[in-house]
Amino acid sequence: MKHNNAICCVVQAFTHSFMDHSIIRSPASLADWLQTPAGQYMTSWEIEQFDKVVADVFGFHGLQLGLSSLPVLRNCRIRHCWVAENQVNGLHTQAGSALALFADSVALPYADQSLDLVVLPHTLELSIDPHATLREVERVLVPEGRVIISGFNPLSFWGLRQRRSQWYARFGFSNYFLPPEIDFIGYRRLRDWLKLLSFEVDRGRFGCYIPSVQTPSLVAKFAWMDKAGDRWWPILGSVYFLAAVKRVRGMRLISPVWKHAKVRSAKTVPSVNSGKVSRTTSKHLPQEEQS
Repeated sequence: MKHNNAICCVVQAFTHSFMDHSIIRSPASLADWLQTPAGQYMTSWEIEQFDKVVADVFGFHGLQLGLSSLPVLRNCRIRHCWVAENQVNGLHTQAGSALALFADSVALPYADQSLDLVVLPHTLELSIDPHATLREVERVLVPEGRVIISGFNPLSFWGLRQRRSQWYARFGFSNYFLPPEIDFIGYRRLRDWLKLLSFEVDRGRFGCYIPSVQTPSLVAKFAWMDKAGDRWWPILGSVYFLAAVKRVRGMRLISPVWKHAKVRSAKTVPSVNSGKVSRTTSKHLPQEEQS
């Protein structure tokens, strides 16, 4: 009996630790990080990109999944838009956000082909299963519907700093620049996932080229790197932004020809000059001969 109780305690402790670090990824830390100088710098760039793209999207229903404190749909022309958070972590959202509902990203409460736009601001990096999240997005989007995604680029100053912090954390030194719950997804990797789900990426861009600094003076000091980065090292931006369209390949049924057209034979007409019968058709004779 004592042996079984000990096993149960070990299993519960392992399950608790596994759920805390692997399954439940709270967006609260990321929302708090957005209030820092580097977070505000990134927020201003992302909102500018979202405003440009969502203004050209038309339809009836739109959804923002994740980061309810980020107003990425403020410039959207779709009348019915909702903002959703993960149902497990929904209590951590800010009181002033435009939150409408709690929803699990891997099981959205929407019917098939019912949404025209889905926006994922850093949602895949906090999802317990980013593949399942994208499959859900593909399911709820109508044909020619749009998905807009933003994420952190692992091949950047911020990404390298985060990798170094994760390596230091193994030895007991914790000095994270980004929230530790962030699970990087590369830009090329994400494009491959979208291609497998019949999405066509029609817009992509990188931004936020400054180093990993957290003071307003240093953020303003390195602001010149944004213009230089767009020209000289565009793929090394700390944040990427892309938009994709759901393509549905149609088909055209070719029905069999059941009835064949009848071929008319040539009509024999008598010749005028002789009493012999000619095989010339009447439609090729002059009008005076036909009369």
